[in-house]
Amino acid sequence: MVKLSHLPSLERLSTIASVILLVYTLSRFITIPDQFIRYQLLGFYFEFNINIRVLVVFMVICITVSGVDWMLRNHPFLEKSNTFQHWLLPALTAWVIGFPLFQLPLGPYWWASIILGGALLITVLVSEYITVDPDDIRQPIAAVMLTSISFSIFLILGFFIHYVGVRLVLMLPALFLASGLVSMRTLNLRLPEKRAFTEAGIIALLSCQFAAGLHYWPISAFSFGLALLGFTYALTSFIANLADSESLPLAIIEPALVTLVLFGFAYWYR
Repeated sequence: MVKLSHLPSLERLSTIASVILLVYTLSRFITIPDQFIRYQLLGFYFEFNINIRVLVVFMVICITVSGVDWMLRNHPFLEKSNTFQHWLLPALTAWVIGFPLFQLPLGPYWWASIILGGALLITVLVSEYITVDPDDIRQPIAAVMLTSISFSIFLILGFFIHYVGVRLVLMLPALFLASGLVSMRTLNLRLPEKRAFTEAGIIALLSCQFAAGLHYWPISAFSFGLALLGFTYALTSFIANLADSESLPLAIIEPALVTLVLFGFAYWYR
């Protein structure tokens, strides 16, 4: 018998999305003095700027994580299970949609970005709710959507980090966190029985090394994002294929083809 579970509570879903978007909107009208943290370690000079953007991002991530847990507790299948794996992509999405909102001037494009960002966030929240129940008929579609969105978000992050010229010492921790979250959630969806902490950590470490090399190449931000996406996707897909008990040649074919296409586009738009 086909099983179709409930959708998330409209009240809880709308509350989470509206609060996050409200925080981003109000941040355009609030100014606070920048605070600089400077220190020197092992001959390296570090300077961190604590401003309204940093505070908003921290607030948005906290709201998202608590909101996702609150929303999922209403799921009849969840009972008292841990919701940690369902926090990852919504938190990353809420963080990344802030990049264009901080960069664009207040106007039609800014409002279009916040509407699209809200739609993307709601899609992620609904999909995460559906994937709680593995017997839900919509679960495979929701899993595919989450995987597609996670790598799309990773591409956007890579693009904006390179576009705004973030220093390498600040870029690598952000990319380590993002690639780790994306790969872990993708592996969780494809291999529900695995936590994949070790695999995600290895992928994140290798992705950071690849990004460090790309950082010094004279390429466009779009090419940087595409190349980094191709590398991270290839590692994630390859590990998932091997864990699915596929032979080594079969495990390599699909990620290799996708990576070649992405690297080709990255070279074309360099």
